[in-house]
Amino acid sequence: MRPIFHPRTVNGPFDDPGLFISFLFDKRAVLFDLGDIYSLSSKDILKISHVFVSHTHMDHFSGFDRLLRLSLGRNKDIHLYGPEGFLNNIEGKLAGYSWNLVQNYTNSLILHATEIKPNQQLTKTYRCINKFYPDSKVIITGFNKILFEEPAFSISTLILDHEIPCLGFSIKERFHINIIKENVEALGLEIGPWLKNLKDALFKQQDPDSEFEVFVNENKKKFILGELSKKIVLMTEGQKITYIGDVAFNKYNIDKIIEFAKNSDHLYIEASFLHKDCALAEKKFHLTARQAGYLAAMAKTKQFTIFHFSPRYFGYEKDLYNEAKEEYGKYIK
Repeated sequence: MRPIFHPRTVNGPFDDPGLFISFLFDKRAVLFDLGDIYSLSSKDILKISHVFVSHTHMDHFSGFDRLLRLSLGRNKDIHLYGPEGFLNNIEGKLAGYSWNLVQNYTNSLILHATEIKPNQQLTKTYRCINKFYPDSKVIITGFNKILFEEPAFSISTLILDHEIPCLGFSIKERFHINIIKENVEALGLEIGPWLKNLKDALFKQQDPDSEFEVFVNENKKKFILGELSKKIVLMTEGQKITYIGDVAFNKYNIDKIIEFAKNSDHLYIEASFLHKDCALAEKKFHLTARQAGYLAAMAKTKQFTIFHFSPRYFGYEKDLYNEAKEEYGKYIK
């Protein structure tokens, strides 16, 4: 099975948090958290279409400037999501620069920013051509855990406690489409771009009795969608990746995280402290490595990665990894 999502942490465990997720056979990506992103190539940054910010502490939001700088002068829409107060933070960033030359750009960069509150979501649009002054229209919708949805996947959120609201994120494939290569070849077909069209048709729940065309060496072959998919497609459980940034280990968060991350293929979760320093972790509204391992186990995640280590543990990162792994191993064999 070739996964559709290809996640990788933006920085090392002691540096700014961030998860870059690219898509198989698709020149785009999404980003969870927007701290320092200089380790990402310009090519990768320009693939980003959606950014999900857990909260606007500097180490989770300072990369906004680089993303904006690289995107200026391009015909591009960027969608950003963040917690309560996010729109003010975006507008503060944009107000920090002079935009007297943007009329020279022929392409249109547009930012769409959404602020998530417990009972509603507010969306504003900022256009480069208008010097990033917000459009007069503000879109107000009820709070919906699903922030973004396509036929193939969705991205959801929950509001957690880091003394301020902090968002967690999960990206979930509806189902996974495995192509049986030998069956494709048995039909006289080749692996190629037409398979993306087939997958799109299945995700969109196109009528199985409808006609589906495949071009092979400039020749067109016609199939019935349902019959073709039965021969060459195996559907399995969709991939799920969950990201939990800065949170306290308290009653408000624990059950919510476990339910939200349940059965994730991969959980990325902060672990700033060793458990011997749990009093300090509690004071700073962060997790210990043991607590992160416990949450990963209770959520029955297949694998997990901890990050966001306090600099006090330079040279002792193995202790954090071992503590989380040992706690996870108590419950998952």
